[in-house]
Amino acid sequence: MSIGPVQLLVVAFDRPNFTGEILDELAYLRDNDQIRLIDVLAVQKTEHGTIEALRWSDLSIEEAEDLGATVGALLGLAVAGEEGAEAGAIAGFEAGSDGHLIDDAQVWDVADTIPDGSAAAIALIEHVWAKPLRETIARAGGVVVSGEFIHPLDLLDIGLLTAMELDLETSEE
Repeated sequence: MSIGPVQLLVVAFDRPNFTGEILDELAYLRDNDQIRLIDVLAVQKTEHGTIEALRWSDLSIEEAEDLGATVGALLGLAVAGEEGAEAGAIAGFEAGSDGHLIDDAQVWDVADTIPDGSAAAIALIEHVWAKPLRETIARAGGVVVSGEFIHPLDLLDIGLLTAMELDLETSEE
């Protein structure tokens, strides 16, 4: 399975004001082949400590098993060589058998770390739009050695973004 660059996005909401806009934007990006949601976990804790969770993945169970096996093998290889790769592949395959790579236990882990009245989300996002670019770079003999998103505050620091633009950008989010 060919996969584009994957971003791990973690978002905190001190005072959640969910109107559906985030889900609408994600759906728009998905529908326009910009992203694919490998796995998303959103956890909200009410003022009284009640936990609500939303899980979402665009992967089929087979795709989640295959990707889980690949990720598990790479992690296992890094930790314990070839034996670790085999064990990691099996564990990753099994982890993907419910169609998600983020384990059910993560709901409770996230809920334990956020205060009442707040929310948090963890998303593994594949940037589908970048696959052709990466393939073109590879055909030209190139290898991407780094790829990071630059935070708006960093752009402010180097003068590419004014304080007023930053205020406008953050007020729109």
